[in-house]
Amino acid sequence: MCLISWRTICLLIGIIEIMNRPNKPKTYPGLDHDMNGGMTTVGKLIRDAWLFDILPESETGEGWSISRIDAIYQQVNAEWDKYGSMVSSLPDELQSRHKRIYDEAIAKAKTRGWDPEIIADDVD
Repeated sequence: MCLISWRTICLLIGIIEIMNRPNKPKTYPGLDHDMNGGMTTVGKLIRDAWLFDILPESETGEGWSISRIDAIYQQVNAEWDKYGSMVSSLPDELQSRHKRIYDEAIAKAKTRGWDPEIIADDVD
């Protein structure tokens, strides 16, 4: 029996989104150019890498290949496993950092037209 975590499924969906973009490069456009104001599976992965100090907060992932995304995913997944994939299980310092990172991301995405109430067609 093969078990796949929900994070793996979400990453696969994010990779499929990149690969299915018509007439666009098959690399990640970066948080600043991502669809839905960066509120995508790969965007979340990058913000989680910031959370765990895997990447500096200045890194947007622009131009990343699928293999680079997968490498970061493996590292982020290992960190989340320590906390049962639950924000509430993070130490207070990481919970505060998570809140700051995601509050800023949500505010920025809304200024770019992202509406959390709308499930967008993921093909940009």
